[in-house]
Amino acid sequence: MTDLRARLADVLPGCRRDLEDLIRIQSVSADPERAGEVQRSAEAVRDLFAAEGFDVEILSVDGGAPAVVGHKQGPEGAPTVLLYAHHDVQPEGDHATWDSPPWEPTERGERLYARGAADDKAGIATHLGALRMLGEDLPVNVTVFIEGEEEVGSESLPAFLKAHHDRLAADVIVIADSGNWDIGVPALTTSLRGLVRVDVEVRTLTHAVHSGMWGGLVPDALITLSRLIATLHDDAGNVAVAGLVGGPAADVDYPEERLRAESGIAPGVEWIGDGSAVERLWTKPALSITGLDAPQVAGASNPLVPAARAKISMRVAPGDTCENALARLRDHLEQHVPWGAQLSVTPVDTGEATAIDATGPAYDVARGAFAEAWDGVVPVDMGVGGSIPFIAEFLEAFPQASVLVTGVEDPDTRAHGANEGLHLAEWERVVLAHALLLQRLGG
Repeated sequence: MTDLRARLADVLPGCRRDLEDLIRIQSVSADPERAGEVQRSAEAVRDLFAAEGFDVEILSVDGGAPAVVGHKQGPEGAPTVLLYAHHDVQPEGDHATWDSPPWEPTERGERLYARGAADDKAGIATHLGALRMLGEDLPVNVTVFIEGEEEVGSESLPAFLKAHHDRLAADVIVIADSGNWDIGVPALTTSLRGLVRVDVEVRTLTHAVHSGMWGGLVPDALITLSRLIATLHDDAGNVAVAGLVGGPAADVDYPEERLRAESGIAPGVEWIGDGSAVERLWTKPALSITGLDAPQVAGASNPLVPAARAKISMRVAPGDTCENALARLRDHLEQHVPWGAQLSVTPVDTGEATAIDATGPAYDVARGAFAEAWDGVVPVDMGVGGSIPFIAEFLEAFPQASVLVTGVEDPDTRAHGANEGLHLAEWERVVLAHALLLQRLGG
């Protein structure tokens, strides 16, 4: 352990330089105009692993974004470990909302701020750091898979896993795209909610008509849509769609003051739903309206609105399926649309929920490695309310593998938002933990 800590001190400065160089590449997979940057990012990642002795190349399937796949052989008969991260990032949004330029890594306090500093270029740097710490004493066979389209839904991933199944097959898969319970408290992510999004339109008129002439007889589309949306929750704020799955969550304390600080909830606003906080966040369905098409208040005149649309985003609890959740949501909307209004429900996208049976030797080794890296703090098995659908794809493609979901994020990382930041001390612990994990998986 002392030897590994010394190696950590030796390799970390170089890993940070490499991380900062990767951050400066604007690999926004959602922006077609920056496709060249995504390619440049893949090439930079390829070169970094090639320098560590990996047989590595850039691959894509079905027109998907470039992914980096490489392999380095360990001792004869050693287990194979697949290390996953992704090199594409979210759009940076309005630069004015950032306290420092989003593409220039900037250290303030204990954090390194930039788009991709945590999600997920730090995942790549974590894998590199662990490998550099072990050097030529690599105790396992290692395959790296650095994806290039995670932030746009990993559309080609199922085809990629099928096309390169034998090349990616492993005994243990380490996915560095999640986070820890808190600063100083490590975690393994063992459940994630899925996602169903639909666009809903209600129509009450073939064309707009004067509200004075027809109001009181003809329902306008906005009132109709509002009444339909109101049926989606009961008075306590629980999702009221029948037939959805929910379940218990880990026995983890989430203090009220931390919930309020991390959520950004406005003063005086109450929580919605029943059950513990972590059940409502991790293992029960949730439903939100994330967009509306309606006339703006400014400049609005008097016609009755003939049609209105809303985007419904539903988080699917572990144990449920997107097929069931979508069917139950559609049934609810059809049964509750008021006044005979015309209704259309258009699916936008889906992503399956994940529940991991985190038992067995690989998980025991991981918990021991994390506890040692965090000076005796035992890792928490935590859920994530958001969705990482590709984890379900890995579980389906490699059912015999132990899938470990880890990462560098913490409750104040602000991934996907302005001022995304990597907590540097926590990142060091993650690098050490991953090196210990690889060392111990090799026996």
